Amino acid sequence: MKHRLAVLVSGRGTNLQAILDAIARGSLEMQVVGIFSDQPEPYAFQRAKEQGIPTVFIDPARYADREEYDAALAREVGAFRPDTVALAGFMRILTHEFINDFDGKVVNIHPALLPAFPGLGVQKQAIDYGVHYSGCTVHFVDEEMDSGPIILQSVVPVYQSDTPETLAERILVKEHITYPAALQLLAEGRLKIQGRRVMINWEGRIPQQPQDCVLEWLKIKDVQI
Repeated sequence: MKHRLAVLVSGRGTNLQAILDAIARGSLEMQVVGIFSDQPEPYAFQRAKEQGIPTVFIDPARYADREEYDAALAREVGAFRPDTVALAGFMRILTHEFINDFDGKVVNIHPALLPAFPGLGVQKQAIDYGVHYSGCTVHFVDEEMDSGPIILQSVVPVYQSDTPETLAERILVKEHITYPAALQLLAEGRLKIQGRRVMINWEGRIPQQPQDCVLEWLKIKDVQI
């Protein structure tokens, strides 16, 4: 039985599409069982419907506070019995009401090299700070913003000519590679959290570098990480 994945979205769902594409290629051994959103008709729902994946809108306006909303969200997601919950552009910070129900099963991708530049507007933050490199981070989710243990990171250069938009585009290419790769590590049971660190079991992959495995799984030979 394939690893069951629920995905939480708020917008376009480009990382959702990258996940679906990786599954279609056979490089991600998961089944997306449901797509959930705090928005009534995000474009991500259209992507899901094209593949016959159930979509669920949970309206925040119906709930008194974040905790009540997250409890309802947890019930809806839990009904689909996911092994992992992936945040893919879900624009809400989850509280303990959700996290506790899926302890160690919730992952997120962030468009910066955490712990640098958590939160929003991170490409502008990176440019304004003067860093020479940025990238993306896949991490486990806890109750703090962008603070959970790190699974994988990919790096891009920051050019003097960059705007927040051009840097975001370059990072997004890496996101679409790195997120499915991290999810495949989960599907294969290769991750173990030890304190702040995520230990990866590379046995059987024999990589020169961990990113070699990423490219192998995704069958993308023309992209450098």
